[in-house]
Amino acid sequence: MTDREALDLYGSTGALLRGHFRLTSGLHSDVYLQSALILQHPVHAASLGEALAARFRDDSVQTVLAPAIGGILVAHEVARALGARALFTEREDGIMRLRRGFALASGERCLVVEDVMTTGGSIREVVACVEALGGVVVGVGSLIDRSGGAAHFPLKRVALATVKATTWKPEECPLCRAGSQAVKPGSRV
Repeated sequence: MTDREALDLYGSTGALLRGHFRLTSGLHSDVYLQSALILQHPVHAASLGEALAARFRDDSVQTVLAPAIGGILVAHEVARALGARALFTEREDGIMRLRRGFALASGERCLVVEDVMTTGGSIREVVACVEALGGVVVGVGSLIDRSGGAAHFPLKRVALATVKATTWKPEECPLCRAGSQAVKPGSRV
């Protein structure tokens, strides 16, 4: 799957939104990627998962992990394509942890994935969780890199597509100054 094909799929399913948005970070943007709108279609979720998994086929991945909630379906589909298991982390007392009886073995080879990477913060939290439990992170992947390539990792890093979206601090947002109201379409209010 090419960068253009991934973005076209986001566009055709209504998952690539243009307007005035308040991101989880608090920043404002004129672009929002609502992966749930594409992942609700199993055929698209499988296609994206297979495309991301293909980039890690030679890395002997045993387990694919993602932060809840946006990355759960991505982890599941990537793991299915790799013949690995899929886990997700959740925040507990502000810290990303494995819960629900999930565990990692010492030295277990893990791939950390996400639907949309903006700053890379959630991925870094999952990487830290895996390493704290004795797992080995072999790479990180996302369906979309919204950072425009700015989020860096000292690991193999793959995104199916890159979007460079402009962001502003709320007090500097030209859309707000023009009288537009920012909306928050994401999963965290």
